Amino acid sequence: MSTTRGTQILTLTGLRFDASLGILDHEKTTPQPIAVDAELNLGTQLLTPPDDDLFHVLDYRRVRTIIIDECLAQHVNLLESLIGKVAARLMDLPGVLGVRVRIAKLEIFDDCEVAIRVETGQW
Repeated sequence: MSTTRGTQILTLTGLRFDASLGILDHEKTTPQPIAVDAELNLGTQLLTPPDDDLFHVLDYRRVRTIIIDECLAQHVNLLESLIGKVAARLMDLPGVLGVRVRIAKLEIFDDCEVAIRVETGQW
């Protein structure tokens, strides 16, 4: 008996850009580098779409654009606030059952990166 369905997870890893984020004076005036990872649980899907048409899948370009747009929309003091906004926007996408997002501030300390990870929905 062949398997025709499986759980599908869409993953974006290491998306890097500068965002206005933080409570320190220089963070409010100068964007800083962040890295975003996202996983979207699309639930049980056919192993292959009904045809080779983008219409039948979640376009990962759209996911990337939502992450960037949300992170660049306005200055946010807290990483916790930003990650919540990103996760909520991704959960609103059609067919998304669960979201995991990790945002790291890459240059806040010389000896480590600081990151927050949130998980919502079904896993």
